Amino acid sequence: MRLQRHSRGPAGLPGKDPVTLFQRWAVFFRQLHGIVAATNRYHGTLPAPETFHTTVSYRLPFQGSWTVLNGGITQATSHTWELPSQRYAYDFLIADAQGNSFQGPEERLSSFYCYGQPILSPAHGIVIAAVDGAPDSPVCSPRKAVCAAKDLRGNYLLLQHSPREYSLLAHLKPGSLLVRQGESVRQGQPVAACGNSGNSSEPHLHFQLQDTPDFYTSAGLPIPFSSLRTAPAPNYHRLDPRPHGAETTPPPYLTRGQQVSPLPPP
Repeated sequence: MRLQRHSRGPAGLPGKDPVTLFQRWAVFFRQLHGIVAATNRYHGTLPAPETFHTTVSYRLPFQGSWTVLNGGITQATSHTWELPSQRYAYDFLIADAQGNSFQGPEERLSSFYCYGQPILSPAHGIVIAAVDGAPDSPVCSPRKAVCAAKDLRGNYLLLQHSPREYSLLAHLKPGSLLVRQGESVRQGQPVAACGNSGNSSEPHLHFQLQDTPDFYTSAGLPIPFSSLRTAPAPNYHRLDPRPHGAETTPPPYLTRGQQVSPLPPP
């Protein structure tokens, strides 16, 4: 769930903050249980691009050009390969041509280009969960993931698109949710705004597809996005010096280091 640049560790592992130490250990054990549950459900062979195909067509959950800062379909580029639910997750933000994600005071959330930007439903579906009320987490210098909420996801939406396909939109701006549990949504419908709630180091959108509603025991599903443009993000090394596959990963799958934007709907 975190967007801590250059960090490769699993999201939500125990830390040294005495205020949240108990919560972090609780998350840690729930993640361990989730690894076992998801792996057993698939008899040791988790979903992969070669073996899994979605039953629904998914579009990017935003308009305009965004940058993939975390995520990919290989172990080397994965958001968090060790956690089945987040194996094929993505962290998206907006960066300029110089490779900066903000302009202005770094501690001010409104300085970040993606903060407050509309988040869209990636496909037709039903709202299974709509959680609001968590504050935005502060942006620290030097940058590190901070969680001001009890839930790593912060404010989030969970949408069901088919019997075994659920999308998670996390770290949403407080008070920005436009839909409620039980409502139907259409593809491209604005549903919230990008924020920095939950376990996060700066404003961004955490997006993943999973096979059950449960965040910890679900298995992440590879997402073949439709109708999009991809290109290497300019000056991406200023955001993240890690190697990436932006030049060698064509659509429909994405990888960190790419700048992505949706094509107009047909």
